Amino acid sequence: MTTSLRALRHTIRHTIGHHLTRAGVAVTALTLALPAAAHPGHAPDSGFVAGLLHPVTGVDHLLALLAVGLWSRQQHGYLLAPTFLVMMALGAASSGGVALPALELSIAATVLLLGGLAAYAPRLDARMPPQMAVLTVGACAFVHGLAHGNELTGMASGAGFILASAGLMLLGAIPGERLRRPLAAAIGAAGIWLVALAR
Repeated sequence: MTTSLRALRHTIRHTIGHHLTRAGVAVTALTLALPAAAHPGHAPDSGFVAGLLHPVTGVDHLLALLAVGLWSRQQHGYLLAPTFLVMMALGAASSGGVALPALELSIAATVLLLGGLAAYAPRLDARMPPQMAVLTVGACAFVHGLAHGNELTGMASGAGFILASAGLMLLGAIPGERLRRPLAAAIGAAGIWLVALAR
């Protein structure tokens, strides 16, 4: 290999490493800055803009959506994102104003699970069977829906919420193969922190 190619490889590796470090710091800062609760202190809200902003105001939901996007790309599963949206909507419709015990801990655990699955999916000898992946994502989404269903009221806020959630999953599916595992590992690490805060 020529000296110029070695230098180019070194520069590329250094640049990628630098950006991954920044991404890890950003995820850590978000996790530390926002509490583990889904969105504490938010009164039930309505309106399209309220729903649109809702997914990005809670680090737990934001990270779970990004993890689903990352994992769906690795699974080659085009059903994961739609499954998450449908099951989250069902969870929200089922919430009925009931506060479930350990809901915040369950939500934090979904961030850890989805981040971990997205981080280690390429290392598994074979991808998770599609049916199992859909069941896993569906269960996590239902839990998120239960939490967020009490905070948003009306069709307009629900539509904004679903639209923003779909956009965040799409954003999670964008990173290339080299970035997917480190980003997903950072999400899984943030999930550990959220679980610790929720206990």
